[in-house]
Amino acid sequence: MYKNPALTVDGIVETKNGIVLIKRKNDPYKGNWALPGGFVDYGEKVETALFREMKEEISVDVKIKRLLGIWSEPQRDPRGHTVSVVYIAEYNGNIDQIKAADDAMEVNITNNPLALELAFDHAEIIGEYYKRQWRV
Repeated sequence: MYKNPALTVDGIVETKNGIVLIKRKNDPYKGNWALPGGFVDYGEKVETALFREMKEEISVDVKIKRLLGIWSEPQRDPRGHTVSVVYIAEYNGNIDQIKAADDAMEVNITNNPLALELAFDHAEIIGEYYKRQWRV
């Protein structure tokens, strides 16, 4: 049987008060902070998956600003090989509308996400995000 990696999306959602993280409700990394995101459904565009996952996990609609990159290290997820398409998105609405839902038990809007215990390779992803902010 031929095996394929699973496809996921993650969003670095910028707000006026910082970026949005979720506290994971489920394993793996239950209780750790993570970027909101999830699996792309069969037949779904990755951009559509990002919009759906942001609505499901943080309860708001976002606007995609740009692609940050693709993370594909085979061991990045203990459940198996996943490839994540990571977008930078923005939310300009009322931050009180950002609420944890679905796989998220809590949300945190922070300017210091690397100080938190992050799931998967999200510290690497956020580090790359901050590194690229200086290249404007």
